[in-house]
Amino acid sequence: MANGVMPMRKRWVVPTPTESDDEQMLVALRPQRLDEYIGQRVVIERLRIALDAAKQRGEPLEHLLLYGPPGLGKTTLAHIVANEMGVGIIATTAPSLERAGDVMGYLLSLKRGEVFFVDEVHRLPRHVEEFLYPVLEVFRVDFNLSKRPGSKPHRFELPPFTFIGATTKAGNLSKPLRDRFGLKFRLDFYSVDELTQIVKRAAELLGIAIDDAGAIEIARRSRGTPRIANRLLRRVRDYAQVKGDGRITAEIACQALAMEGIDELGLDQLDRDYLTVLIREFGGGPAGLEAIAAMLQEDARTLEEMVEPFLLQIGFIRRTHQGRIATAKAHLYLGFDVATPSQPSLPLMDGKMKHRSEVVGNDAS
Repeated sequence: MANGVMPMRKRWVVPTPTESDDEQMLVALRPQRLDEYIGQRVVIERLRIALDAAKQRGEPLEHLLLYGPPGLGKTTLAHIVANEMGVGIIATTAPSLERAGDVMGYLLSLKRGEVFFVDEVHRLPRHVEEFLYPVLEVFRVDFNLSKRPGSKPHRFELPPFTFIGATTKAGNLSKPLRDRFGLKFRLDFYSVDELTQIVKRAAELLGIAIDDAGAIEIARRSRGTPRIANRLLRRVRDYAQVKGDGRITAEIACQALAMEGIDELGLDQLDRDYLTVLIREFGGGPAGLEAIAAMLQEDARTLEEMVEPFLLQIGFIRRTHQGRIATAKAHLYLGFDVATPSQPSLPLMDGKMKHRSEVVGNDAS
């Protein structure tokens, strides 16, 4: 433990890539064409029209900005654009583009119509962003390849290409950069029905036996995010192989995910601990993020980026100028009396509040 912060807990419901993810397998699960893509119906239809129009004109697709929460398919869509246009794609992340020369190396390798994809585009350094402005407008840039004093920049005429930026923080983009994207699409969280289709498709590709009810249980707990759904499917598959006959049913899925501490809403122990501290220690709020993080011995940025977005999405917390506030929905779900939040209405176990499903299970037995 450094600086009073515990090492980050292993979590299966984070929407960003984790060390346990098999990236090669996840790539294999990605849809390759628009017809294979599940969900984001409005975005897909608008993108299809833009792609068809560009192909009819014989031009590259306009520059495209994809934004929204992590794990929803922005990278997948960038690769689909390249596939639909029949061109190559060069992909990188903004943090790796520290200097104009880093960008120049990619630009000089692009062929006409190809896709240059930059993830986390909101993290581009300002000087790199400004270097890109003329490139994105007229596909021309002045750049000095020589480091010798007094040397003059050389003008490079670049082949027209499609720049695709992806970000989880569109509000952090500067207006000049944002204005250079002709197409801007927001990706939203997926419905349970859409995630069920995604789980069933992944199960088929991986040769996993699963029934409809099992797929629905995984989908319900996937926080509206395909990346989480695919990760949970693999965890449940392992459980089904060891504890069952290899087939995923609703019962097997519930047992497997309960063992991982993931409840019927997709909340895990860190989510519940966050809410419990906010309600019990701070009377439901308002409370500052740093104070909550100190109580949990967690990094504040981890809570802000990996815990709070889903709690906001399902209406369990609100962010205000005074701090975080737990809603009545959160109180009721965790079994706290809204009128007296410091007193949990459910019994405690090992110093932690029992989850409602645990109490129901004990009563039923």
